[in-house]
Amino acid sequence: MRRFSWLLLLASAAAQAQVSDTGSYLQRMDNDGDGKVGVEEYVQWMLYAFDRMDRNGDGVLTRDELPGGKGSPITREQQRQTLIERFHRQDANGDGYLSAKELAAPPR
Repeated sequence: MRRFSWLLLLASAAAQAQVSDTGSYLQRMDNDGDGKVGVEEYVQWMLYAFDRMDRNGDGVLTRDELPGGKGSPITREQQRQTLIERFHRQDANGDGYLSAKELAAPPR
């Protein structure tokens, strides 16, 4: 689980650096413009960090691609599943979408 944590933190920090506030964050993630973020929109947005680190494009982050060269290899699908779990933990009201308020909340 520790190897997933740094990847999630990296993805979150990188994504937040590109927007100035939660409303902008939601707007950038909200591909269909409905004012909320569904699980696939969230996963798509968050996987870009994985894809940038996967230098050889094989869908697996190996030690040489991981920060500090440490940790066990992780597949894109493993990271995708982790992000789905994180999405559902952040969905405080259980409606299947993340609002700006839920996006701004500390990870649960």
